[in-house]
Amino acid sequence: MQRLYNIYYFLGIFFSVKILGNIIWLVFGGILIAVEYFIASLAFMITIIGIPFAVQTLKLGVFALWPFGSETRLDVRASGCLYILMNILWLLLGGLVIALSHAVFGLLLSITIIGIPFGMQHFKLAAIALSPFGKDIIRD
Repeated sequence: MQRLYNIYYFLGIFFSVKILGNIIWLVFGGILIAVEYFIASLAFMITIIGIPFAVQTLKLGVFALWPFGSETRLDVRASGCLYILMNILWLLLGGLVIALSHAVFGLLLSITIIGIPFGMQHFKLAAIALSPFGKDIIRD
C-alpha cells in the first residue's frame, strides 16, 4: 500500500510541476507570445485565402499558452500534397522567421540552468513553427 501511495505522490508532484512551469511561462512572456499569435491569426482571417494560416497561428497560440505537458504529433493525413504545399507557403511567408526567433530565445534561455526547461519549450514551438500543417497538439 505504501508503494502505491508513493506512486500517486510522485504523479501529484509531476503534475504540480507542469502547472507551476506553465504559470511561470505565462508570467515571463508566454502570454505575450500567445497574444502575438492571436493577433496574427486575426490578421490572417481578414482574407479567405489566409484562413488556413489563421487556423495554424491559432494552434501555435494555444500551444504557446500552455506548453508544459503538451506535445505535437504528426497527423496521418500529413503526407498529402496540400499539406506539403501549405507548409512551403508557410515557410516562405514568415514561418522561418518565427522558428528562428523561437530557436534564438531557446538558446538564450538555455544559458542558465533555471532557463533550460523554458528553452526546451521554445524549441518545441520552433519545431511546430517550421511546418504546422499536418501536426496536432496533444495535451497530457
